[in-house]
Amino acid sequence: MVAVWAVSTLTMLLLAGLLPDFQLQSANGDSFTRTALTAATAAGVFGLLGALVWPVIVRALLLVPALVLGLLVFFLNGSLLLVALWLIPDGRGTADPETAVVVAAVMSAVASGTSTALAVRDDAAYRRRLYRLTGRTRPRDPVDTAGVVPGTVFLQLDGVGHHVLRGAVADGLMPTVAGWLDAGHRLTPWRTDWSSQTGASQLGILHGSNEDVPAFRWYEKDTGRIMVSNRPASAVELQRRAVRRTGDGGLLTVDGASRGNLFSGGADQLALVLSMAARRGRRNRSRAGYFAYFSDPANAVRTAGSLVTECVREMYQSTRALLRRETPRVSRGGTYPFVRAFATVVERDVVVSAVMGDMLAGRTAVYADLVAYDEVAHHSGPHGRDTDQVLKRLDRAIALIATVAEHAPRPYRIVLLSDHGQSPGETFESAYGLTLKDLVRAGCGLPVSRRVRRTRWGHPRTESGGGSEARDAARDALRNALHRPVDERGETARELPARLSEPVVLASGNLGLVSFPDVPHRMTREEIDRRHPALLRTLAHHPGVGFVLVASAEHGSVVLARDGVEVPVAELADDGPLAVFGRGAARAVRRTDGFPHVADIMVNSMYDPATGTVHAFEEQIGSHGGLGGEQSHAFLLSPPDLSPPVGEGEELVGAEQVHRVLRRWLRESSGPQVPLGPLQISPSASSSESLLPVDDPVAQDKKH
Repeated sequence: MVAVWAVSTLTMLLLAGLLPDFQLQSANGDSFTRTALTAATAAGVFGLLGALVWPVIVRALLLVPALVLGLLVFFLNGSLLLVALWLIPDGRGTADPETAVVVAAVMSAVASGTSTALAVRDDAAYRRRLYRLTGRTRPRDPVDTAGVVPGTVFLQLDGVGHHVLRGAVADGLMPTVAGWLDAGHRLTPWRTDWSSQTGASQLGILHGSNEDVPAFRWYEKDTGRIMVSNRPASAVELQRRAVRRTGDGGLLTVDGASRGNLFSGGADQLALVLSMAARRGRRNRSRAGYFAYFSDPANAVRTAGSLVTECVREMYQSTRALLRRETPRVSRGGTYPFVRAFATVVERDVVVSAVMGDMLAGRTAVYADLVAYDEVAHHSGPHGRDTDQVLKRLDRAIALIATVAEHAPRPYRIVLLSDHGQSPGETFESAYGLTLKDLVRAGCGLPVSRRVRRTRWGHPRTESGGGSEARDAARDALRNALHRPVDERGETARELPARLSEPVVLASGNLGLVSFPDVPHRMTREEIDRRHPALLRTLAHHPGVGFVLVASAEHGSVVLARDGVEVPVAELADDGPLAVFGRGAARAVRRTDGFPHVADIMVNSMYDPATGTVHAFEEQIGSHGGLGGEQSHAFLLSPPDLSPPVGEGEELVGAEQVHRVLRRWLRESSGPQVPLGPLQISPSASSSESLLPVDDPVAQDKKH
């Protein structure tokens, strides 16, 4: 009200300066302060008369024909302005009747526009408006829905790990979640696969299989393509493979809605679903989510204001971090403020609006992904003021959805979950002065930049794991590699094999993948040593590397670590070289080793359990994708009327097991039914792909 009053006062001052027949001063003239007080008084009285008298006038004129009433509105509004001016002390406000009509019309339009712009950011006003649009102005009467099958809403808080959620609740950042926990909701941690990232986790959760997804991005030798989980063509291909493997369409096949996800889950109602974005033509329903949301001007105003605010907030926060010389730190310039604003504002608003619409429409199952925290944590770190603000806004979105559920035609169970966590730490390049690609090229004897030659040969800027012997071994191996390779006898090789292709080096958080595209099969350790004798030793002995996985003609596959540690994958145990990575690490590595598209060399960064830090091979100070720390520990928060996710003393491990828990809950609610296992008769490629609603040509990803 104060803001509308202030804007109305400025509008009245402007009109008094533009219209000669509209005066706010005495005949002798007044100071600007006195004139401003007169304008404020007139604006306040006009607004008060509009709030108190106008409804009475409209009700008294309901029997007047609509056309006549439409004409009377302007004159009646002008009359109210004349009354407001008459009530100003000392008679300082005057206007001709014709001018009063114009001034009143402009004042009403400005006040209405200002009030609307301010109200769109108010959740209560937004809810009331949504209820009016759907005709559900009252909360659902429990008597009317007795015996009605409840629906289920799965809200994925992308990147919010189990530890982060518990900390946010303890610190009062998420009061809605805290209230649910007090009411008896179950908070269950679950452990991700080795590839702790959204592509692998969400594919497993929605489609029941994340087999052969070794990382966020990887090179496939049989197709010559680099698969990237968040590229539309890659996403649709991964979804096709999962549907073909499991024989069913996904978790949301019947009466489901997928919002803001990488994959559809078999849903027919889609908005911002990446695998559907690869479809060309009018049948691409994923983009319809944007059009449906922004076709409403109030939504556009609501989101535009927040978008600008978020861009300014990011520029302020990044500048503050720079001035305070906070470490670790990565570049946050360029287009990143807009990328962050899109993830934390546009994507959130569109997805939340779609979920509320799904509930008011009574859909049976909804799965939505809110990516805000994950995006900010990559650049600001998973812990701190920046991410705390995001967690507060996520809790606000959850509260909004929970309140709207009370007006839905059926009761809803809201399940919160995450797909992975995030581990903090300085980037590999920042810590050691070279990238993983530089290290691989050096180990292969390929040219590297002078910047790499001037590095401290494996010495970290901060002592974060590894003793002096390990660093000396890394330094010696790297120095040898930078000059010329040595053969297995320790003698200098005369020349490299002719015209070998350069290795493809890809990063997925703190997980690195090295592939040799000119070799059609997965290379063995023996083959790599013959071609590049220093490479594996350079990688395994580097203090920034935790362990290396490579195939072996002699041992099947082996894990290499510092100090010459070599353990066959078949003999891996959690108390071996992977002990620092926690329980289940050996199982996760063994499973990935069996994937058809596992890289020739899989490189996992070091992990310091004392600080919880890893070294991402990308420009991220909050990362996920490999093993080490909080990134591997996600959560599942379920209401008490659903069965426990796992039995007493059991662990929830892997995205595929989470899928089985979620579809069990849907069966308990008589929701969408999906097969308990693979079909008795395996469908052909064409029949299984028919379960995936992508019929139009798909735009292929670029190779690099």
